[in-house]
Amino acid sequence: LQIEVTYGLTGEDELRIEYEATTDQPTPLNLTNHSYFNLAGAGNGDILSHELEINASHFTPVDETSIPTGEIAPVAGTVMDFTRLTPIGSRFGQLRTSPVGYDHNYVLNKSKPGELSFAAQCYEPKSGRLMKVFTTEPGIQLYTANYLDGKVTGKGGKSYQKNAAFCLECQHFPDSVNRSNFPSVILNPGERYTQTTVHKFSTR
Repeated sequence: LQIEVTYGLTGEDELRIEYEATTDQPTPLNLTNHSYFNLAGAGNGDILSHELEINASHFTPVDETSIPTGEIAPVAGTVMDFTRLTPIGSRFGQLRTSPVGYDHNYVLNKSKPGELSFAAQCYEPKSGRLMKVFTTEPGIQLYTANYLDGKVTGKGGKSYQKNAAFCLECQHFPDSVNRSNFPSVILNPGERYTQTTVHKFSTR
């Protein structure tokens, strides 16, 4: 398997990530980026008041080991619904996860598979910082740093506590290799894997 990842900064305040891969044997391949974000600044409190929107009307429920069950369920009327800007922590009290927080894959609304389209946006009210995410991938994983415990020290000596950041990981669905109803993650010889993910930053 040969993989190339290119990171670029554009004149439009975007971080653009381009992935390419080829293989000489059929290979499961599901690449993503696991960057942590806190739009108030690294180590500056938690992200529970950040407002999040995800362009997804469905998600993939998980079992007790956080592996998708194979079901694709609607978010409407559940704690998984981020179809409009909603504080990330506003429904933590209703979550039945341990530790409490989000670590779930969302099925992005796509008019055409593989198109570069809007996936999510997150807004931090105090700073006015806004991050929008665009991707060619069919899914996005929301993770709210549920396992951070202050043992990791970052820039300026600031420790990273639980829920000190969030991740939006553009990807195919987890466990797709074992789920025939999920989009395939098998790369075959003669094929070229490509993916584009864009993080666009602004203030408002």
